[in-house]
Amino acid sequence: MKKIWIWSITAALAGFLFGFDTVVISGADKTLQALWDSSDVFHGVVVIGMALWGTVVGALLGGIPTNKLGRKKTLIWIGIFYTISALGSALSNDPITFAIFRFIGGLGVGASTIAAPAYISEIAPAKDRGKLVGLYQFNIVFGILIAFFSNYLLNGIGENAWRWMVGVEAIPAAIYTVFALTIPKSPRWLLSKLRVDEAKEVLAVINPGLDAEHMMQEIKKESEGTIPGENIFLMKYRFPLILAFCIAFFNQLSGINAFLYYAPRILEEAGLGASTALLSSIGIGITNMLFTLLGIYLIDRMGRKQLMYIGSVGYIIALSLVACAFYLNWEGISVAIFLFLFIAAHAIGQGTVIWVFISEIFPNHLRGYGQSFGSSVHWILAAVVPSLIPILFATIGPGIVFTFFAFMMFLQLLFVAFIMPETKGVSLEELSKSLTRTRKVKPKSIQ
Repeated sequence: MKKIWIWSITAALAGFLFGFDTVVISGADKTLQALWDSSDVFHGVVVIGMALWGTVVGALLGGIPTNKLGRKKTLIWIGIFYTISALGSALSNDPITFAIFRFIGGLGVGASTIAAPAYISEIAPAKDRGKLVGLYQFNIVFGILIAFFSNYLLNGIGENAWRWMVGVEAIPAAIYTVFALTIPKSPRWLLSKLRVDEAKEVLAVINPGLDAEHMMQEIKKESEGTIPGENIFLMKYRFPLILAFCIAFFNQLSGINAFLYYAPRILEEAGLGASTALLSSIGIGITNMLFTLLGIYLIDRMGRKQLMYIGSVGYIIALSLVACAFYLNWEGISVAIFLFLFIAAHAIGQGTVIWVFISEIFPNHLRGYGQSFGSSVHWILAAVVPSLIPILFATIGPGIVFTFFAFMMFLQLLFVAFIMPETKGVSLEELSKSLTRTRKVKPKSIQ
């Protein structure tokens, strides 16, 4: 079990680079716009936004290398992309070159949301799969905090501080790449490629006390009846496809990225000063990390569905209070408290569950593509929703925006109650059999 933890943490470090890469640009934002004298539109869409569009492309296409090359090789290439992106961005002397290297880093971010959860879910025992895959989400929020701290430390070192801010990521990226070379290949991926002897060797290393032959038979049974070249859009995979779409859709329709990107603006709109708003946004990051840790601790104890119940109710309360604050002109620290409640609800619910759940619900031979589908829905909405926030705030007002988000979380609560299955403690092969259209008997843990 110790080895599984080490390998899971190694793969989850892709999430640390994801969080770091996403946020580190905030420290160089204004400096770069002044340095290259960019217009607001060019700066927002090209200089800053290119990494996000790289993430969307990485999520759309990341399932291909994850399935073709394997989880391990894809994770290694992700580390290489991060390293190239960090060094290239730091050495850039014009906005187009900078944007190209940031796009490369975005590809790594998008692909990591596919390969890392898929890999961890395939090596983890069913009873510990939630917390092990949850390490990926923890590393994301940890990477965000370290990026803020790194930017703070490097901010005053001179006119080239921005180069150090974006370039320092090359150090953890290179270390991660070396570590990724040491992990074994996924046994389930090996079996899906009919590399039985290699799979048997890896299974023996992952858990020496496990009957490798029995597990191999279970994995083989799960793939029986599959058609060479089939895809996730076949009718028999409709249910897991709906599940992946819904959890990713509701993740972004909670308004989470609008909160994270515009927390200072929202707090200033509520009457807090700029410095207090910025300090509160740092507190939001700390709250996010602490409640993500709590979610990881609880996910294999209480289950995915129970955490989603807690998160959904917390969302509805927090968003309704924020909406009321804008309707009734409540000002001051109360809005910050409501935002903290919202972040806590997200971290313990959707934040902890989404990557775990999507990595569990597709069959072994299509997991990479299924993960890609869920990640793509997530990232496309992550690009669209925050970009609309300034326009919506100016036209219909923050109160209506947060009322809409609260209503969407009511719909999420209905999804959790009536559609979402509990996947806690069930093997991936059992889940595959029970969630496809051809299922005849549901395991007792599936509700």
